[in-house]
Amino acid sequence: MTSISRRTALTPRQLTRTSERLSFVYLERCTVHRDAHAITAEDADGTTHIPSATIGTLLLGPGTRITHQAMSVLGETGAAVCWVGERGVRYYASGRALTRSSALVEAQAVRWANNRSRLAVARAMYRLRFPDEDPAGLTRQELLGREGRRVKDCYRAQSTRTGIPWRGRRYTPGDFTSGDPVNQAITAAAQCMYGIAHAVVTSLGCSPALGFIHSGHELSFVLDIADLYKTEIGIPLAFDVAATDEEDVGPRTRRALRDRINETSLLDRCVNDIKHLLLPEAPRAAATYDDPDVVALQSDGGHTVAAGRNYGDGADDHYAHSDTETTW
Repeated sequence: MTSISRRTALTPRQLTRTSERLSFVYLERCTVHRDAHAITAEDADGTTHIPSATIGTLLLGPGTRITHQAMSVLGETGAAVCWVGERGVRYYASGRALTRSSALVEAQAVRWANNRSRLAVARAMYRLRFPDEDPAGLTRQELLGREGRRVKDCYRAQSTRTGIPWRGRRYTPGDFTSGDPVNQAITAAAQCMYGIAHAVVTSLGCSPALGFIHSGHELSFVLDIADLYKTEIGIPLAFDVAATDEEDVGPRTRRALRDRINETSLLDRCVNDIKHLLLPEAPRAAATYDDPDVVALQSDGGHTVAAGRNYGDGADDHYAHSDTETTW
């Protein structure tokens, strides 16, 4: 079995940073294959080449087939891969992280494992969403109540702004067309945002499951992050799309959201927000990746020691990192 140390080194210095990638690429009714470090999408109109390292999330719609080689290169470059249902709903899988460091996921686990720090992160998330309110001292139930009221206010405000009648949020899982056009647009925007958030969370090496607001689901933290931008970007854009035309709401929402994300540099902002939430003591604008490819060993008192050494009594054996046989 290949050891960690013998894998080809893939660091963010060699790959396109998360913040510089395309937010997502949507494909349907085609065969996805690999050509060197690009993926190819082949359909009746020909073959399109897409550099794999520029993709944040690849959305595979109905009628798509993807080869093992294509998945291999996408996994190597840290792109998230999402099989979506009709009209772009559901999210199923992701690639490997871009980062080699465990610093962020360790910080996430520490803050998640303590009830006080978990609540502090939930309050910080609320503050990011609604900077005009101070959630200090609020309980979890109070946070949920205020968040619910703010989202309802957002729906009403966007209805007034666009002239689209609002009769409440309606979505039946697995039945995209059951809702009216604006509900379809909201669903399409939400699903795309989940894919984007999943791509950023996994590319930073965080755990998608350890949420601070959502709980009990493998994507709890992804849902937390996607919701940060719901009332600012997702809901207003959905109302704009529905107000323009009631036909083809799903595809038009995806295209409009892709453009809005690129215009607002949302991926860069998302990276910064996650780092600020998990490492609040770090500089707010520290969006660079400090990602040394280092394996250490845990010792007593919260300290780490160098790997590649034999710590047996009287042992002085020292092994180069490239010879360390750490296998799984």
